Amino acid sequence: MKHILLAGLVLGLSGCSVLEGLVHRIDVPQGNYLEQRDVDRLRVGMTKEQVNFVLGAPVADNAFADDTWYYVFNMDAGDGKDYRRAITLTFVDDRLATYEGDFDRPKEFDTPLEQ
Repeated sequence: MKHILLAGLVLGLSGCSVLEGLVHRIDVPQGNYLEQRDVDRLRVGMTKEQVNFVLGAPVADNAFADDTWYYVFNMDAGDGKDYRRAITLTFVDDRLATYEGDFDRPKEFDTPLEQ
C-alpha cells in the first residue's frame, strides 16, 4: 500500500510540470515603452524639455550624471520570450548630443531642428 501511495504521489507531482504549458502567465512590462517612430523624432541639439516631450521622462535618473538619460524597457512575457530595448541619450550644455541604443539610429538625427 505504501508503494502505491508513493508512486501516486511521485506521478502526481511530476504531472505539475506537464500542466505548466496550460497555466496562463501574464506579461510584465517595466520601463519606458518606445517604438521606432518615437525614436525617429530625435534630433541633435534638442533641449531636455523637447526630448522629454517626445519620449517622456527617462526611467533611470542618475544623480551624478544628469547629462545622460537612460530609457529602458523590459517585457517579461508570459510565454517565456522576454524582450528588452534600451537607448542612452547624452546631453552637452543641456542639448542632445549623442544617441546609442537598440533602435535604429534616426535618419535625420544629425539634422538640427530649426530654431
